[in-house]
Amino acid sequence: MIKTVDPNQISQPELHSIMLTAVAPRPICFASTVDKEGNVNLSPFSFFNVFSSNPPVMIFSPSRSGRDNSLKHTHENVKEVPEVVINIVNHDMVEQMSLSSTTYDKGVNEFVKAGFTQVPSEKVKPPRVGEAPVSFECSVMEVIELAQTPGAGNLIMAKVELIHINEAYFTNGILDTEKLDLVGRMGGSWYIRASKDALFEIPKPLRTKGMGVDALPKGIRESEVLTGNNLGRLGNMEQLPSKEDVVDIIQDPEVKTLSKIELHRLAQRILEEGNAQRAMSILLYAETL
Repeated sequence: MIKTVDPNQISQPELHSIMLTAVAPRPICFASTVDKEGNVNLSPFSFFNVFSSNPPVMIFSPSRSGRDNSLKHTHENVKEVPEVVINIVNHDMVEQMSLSSTTYDKGVNEFVKAGFTQVPSEKVKPPRVGEAPVSFECSVMEVIELAQTPGAGNLIMAKVELIHINEAYFTNGILDTEKLDLVGRMGGSWYIRASKDALFEIPKPLRTKGMGVDALPKGIRESEVLTGNNLGRLGNMEQLPSKEDVVDIIQDPEVKTLSKIELHRLAQRILEEGNAQRAMSILLYAETL
């Protein structure tokens, strides 16, 4: 059963909950700003992503309060001083980051409240978070206010002017996903940790052109064992294995004793271990039975 929801027929809090639970995980923009008096503010936002690398542009959105329609201090600050440092959040600092999201009075420095180290920036006025694995000094290109109603977003387009990276998160000169141990925002009070079993790789079809699921033999496409993910990985191959590859499979004593459905299960296991070529050869052999 599918429940269909008209966003115009439910309350803003209910709509907010559905959208933020369904659209996740979301990266976290830990934004430091200053007002025209020089008061520092630090606050996290999960309406955030990178939108361009040339020019390098990120966008985040401090929404109006769903309770009283007030503006976030970050929003007010970037209109007064159009600069921001976007600090990236990892697991080592997530509890402190969450504490900084408390609705403190204007002028209260969340660096102090949350126990973060305030490090002077080089090109912009707002300081950066010393504990962050990566920090982006940015100039604000534009602020787009989507509406004046509770929950309305305010898109802050930030152009990256300088990047600071803690070298502890490099491996052989490359920023290492596993070492970063980033966190993402889920619905409600939930977060996700991007490490260990939560990480998995999928070969990206950039330099090659996958033949597609439609190019797989019918018996493989309609397998009772293989999942959609399995078919997607097979379809990412450039071409089917050669007849010689299939003949080699037939010489395997383990393979020759199996039924067709058992061959599909074996191929699935081998495919999930990362050997698509051998898995496909087994499946093609199974098609001859």
